[in-house]
Amino acid sequence: MISFKNKKGLGRGLSSLIGEGKVSTSKKANIGDLTRNKYQPRKKFDETNLNELTESVKSRGIIQPIIVRNSNGASKYEIIAGERRWLAAQKAGLHEVPIVVIEADDKKALEFGIVENVQRHDLNAIEEAEGYKRLIDEFSYDQEQVAKFIGKSRSHITNSLRLLSLPNEVVEFVKDNKISPGHAKILVGLQNAFSVAKKVIFKKLSVRQTENLVRAYKTSSKKLSNNKDPNIKLLEQQLMERIGMNVEIKNKKNNKGSITFNYKQMDQLNRIIELIKKDY
Repeated sequence: MISFKNKKGLGRGLSSLIGEGKVSTSKKANIGDLTRNKYQPRKKFDETNLNELTESVKSRGIIQPIIVRNSNGASKYEIIAGERRWLAAQKAGLHEVPIVVIEADDKKALEFGIVENVQRHDLNAIEEAEGYKRLIDEFSYDQEQVAKFIGKSRSHITNSLRLLSLPNEVVEFVKDNKISPGHAKILVGLQNAFSVAKKVIFKKLSVRQTENLVRAYKTSSKKLSNNKDPNIKLLEQQLMERIGMNVEIKNKKNNKGSITFNYKQMDQLNRIIELIKKDY
C-alpha cells in the first residue's frame, strides 16, 4: 500500500488532496505513456539537481510514485505531480515508472502541482506567484483561500503576487536567480526598478544594501517633488481628492509633460476610464 505523508504546516497537503481526488489504481506504466501537466507551475528545472536525482534513480529506482490522471490526448496519462521524477527516469534509461492514477479535474491538477512544488521548495518565487495567480484568476480563489490552502500567511501570498507587478526584465532576473526574492520585494513599485536591479547585480549588493540604495532614490525623488511648482502641486491635490487616488503631474519648461494616475485596484482603473468616457 502506498502512503503519502502530509508535511506539517503546509495546508491540506498531498495526502488530503489525493483523498479528495479518489485514487482509482496504482501500477507501473510505460514511460512514454506519460505527458507533462499543462498546469505544472514549475517552468525551469535545475540541471544539477536533476542529474543528482537521475543518479539516485539509477541506483535506487523511483521510490515515490508519479501521480497522474487519465489523458484525453495522445498519451494515456497526464502527470499531476512528479514531473521531475519522470524526467530523471528518462535520463536514467528506465522504461517503466510507478504511477498512481487519480480522478482529478483541471482545478485539482493545478492544486496538486502547486502543493507538491511548494512543499519541496522547487519553485522559484515567480513560478510560485504565478501558481497563486492562476488559482485566483482561473478558479476564483481569493487571497485568503489561497493562504489557507497552501498553509502560508495572507501577507506571504500578497507579497508573492506583488512580484508579478515588476517589469518583465526584473521578473526574468528573479527566475534566473540573478536577484533574490528579498531584493525583488524592495523593487516593487519603483519606476526605475530595472535600472536599480541591474545595479544590484553589477555591484553584488546585499538585500540591506539594496534597501539603502532604494531609500536614497526615494529621498532624492521627494526632494525633486518639493521643488515642484505650487500650482502643479495644488492641481495634483485637487485631482487626488476628486478621484480618490494619487496623481502625479510632470510639467516641463516647454509646457509638455505627463499625468500619472496610480491605481491599486481594478475598480480604481475602471473609475478613471468611466470619468474619461463620461466627458469625451
